[in-house]
Amino acid sequence: MVLIYSKLGNLFCKGNGNTENSTVEVHPLTENPTAAWEEISKTHKVLPVKVKIPTASVTPNKVRIVCMSDTHARDITFHIPEGDIFIHAGDFSCIGEKTSIIKFNNWLGTLPHKHKIVIAGNHDHTFDISFMEQDIFLDEGTTNVQQYLTNCIYLQDSSREIHGIKIYGTPWIPEHLGGAFSLTRGTKLLSKWKKIPKDIDILVTHTPPLGHGDLAHSKVRTGCVELLNTVIRRVKPKYHIFGHIHEGYGVTTNGEITFINASTCDISYKPVNPPIVFDMPLKS
Repeated sequence: MVLIYSKLGNLFCKGNGNTENSTVEVHPLTENPTAAWEEISKTHKVLPVKVKIPTASVTPNKVRIVCMSDTHARDITFHIPEGDIFIHAGDFSCIGEKTSIIKFNNWLGTLPHKHKIVIAGNHDHTFDISFMEQDIFLDEGTTNVQQYLTNCIYLQDSSREIHGIKIYGTPWIPEHLGGAFSLTRGTKLLSKWKKIPKDIDILVTHTPPLGHGDLAHSKVRTGCVELLNTVIRRVKPKYHIFGHIHEGYGVTTNGEITFINASTCDISYKPVNPPIVFDMPLKS
């Protein structure tokens, strides 16, 4: 299995004038992301980022970050590269069952990274209190499930600063087949994105933004319009890490922000995609 590494820190350049407006409102085509992208793509560029095998140790003035997502309780047999911060962007279980959470936590404990950041996804049902109140399959051990994640920092609409790098995590997605953390497009999702602070360096969401790593095998766009506009107009993080759309795995940039779909499983739920690794300069 080939591990991927990218010197993403060298990609940044000044954004275009379309990102200067910090006001984000519901897009008129929010409920039809494919049509919205046809319009937005005329002014918003998406450039693929080439990745390569790591060849050197991280330098003292940088932090190495290792990204994964959508492991879905599968056994990970390939090597996880070393680094300073490990980030998992959700869907570490199948339905949020206690056994899968404990298995995932034990696996995290075997990783060498000093700091491990985890958010939930739409498959991690038991982490969404309002979803579980529907009593879909509530059984013993599925309440207060965060207690089982002892080997990581769990973020849910919250942030953590590590080595001066501010990381914010949020699990919400556009309404999707009745899964956890699903909200209707438009006002409800935008209310969650409004909670993201402006001074974030790394944003971790489960859903992709519109146009980046969100193209399903059906050729339908699935990303959130309001999330894209929040990211490029208001928050402007250096990196945006996500998963959810397995076939969207890979790295893109708009010339200013690096977007990483770190889905480990492919569309057949086979864990074949290796972690994405990048070095981030420390703040002086």
